[in-house]
Amino acid sequence: MSRDGVLRDYRAAFLRYLARREESALNAGYEIGRAALQAGLGLLDLVRVHHDVLIEVLADTAAEEGPAVAGAASDFLLEVLSSYEMVQRGLRGDG
Repeated sequence: MSRDGVLRDYRAAFLRYLARREESALNAGYEIGRAALQAGLGLLDLVRVHHDVLIEVLADTAAEEGPAVAGAASDFLLEVLSSYEMVQRGLRGDG
């Protein structure tokens, strides 16, 4: 999966999560993280994708909704990065 593919999928899944805050959208985030990890994308690449999508979303968000969007973005990012966390724990021997 290329960075552009991750960006496209991330945007779609995050927007779906923002709209409904459903577990299925979080699961899509988890799968994006797994696919990115398997494709060899680094953690910093994935964080940059998150940042780019969040900036896009915030540009179209009313100021009073900003904190809710930021909270949802944090929850979504944690789910996306969980695969990276599992690998790191495995390498350290605590997982």
